[in-house]
Amino acid sequence: MDTPFHLAFPVDNLEDTRKFYVDVLGCSTGRESESWIDFNLYGHQVVAHVAPEETGLETFSGVDDKSVPVKHFGVVLPWNQWHELADRLRKTDVNFHIEPYIRFEGEVGEQATMFFPDPSGNYLEFKSFKDPSQLFAKDLKQ
Repeated sequence: MDTPFHLAFPVDNLEDTRKFYVDVLGCSTGRESESWIDFNLYGHQVVAHVAPEETGLETFSGVDDKSVPVKHFGVVLPWNQWHELADRLRKTDVNFHIEPYIRFEGEVGEQATMFFPDPSGNYLEFKSFKDPSQLFAKDLKQ
């Protein structure tokens, strides 16, 4: 990874957040205080800040006949690693908003995606491209 990103997001409860990001997603923690925790999300720094008044704000957009949360974040994983994560999450009590599935199967731009909320209602999307060079492709026609 060349340059990790940093993202701060609001949560209701730090201990519920810690359990989810550490026990379910496998993140390690960094610095923390009574009001925030740094998580290592696949090499990226995401920081949960206690701000209950900022959580639960949901807006959705239609994509592939699915209701996609407009506010979401996540990581683009290698193909095999995405499938391993999806299999592991299916064995937990993660409440998928959009179950793991493959978009554009067999076509240019084939990608895997899944959406689920954390305990504070922040939506995460993990995705993968069969051909990683398609991540920023403008024309997906062969």
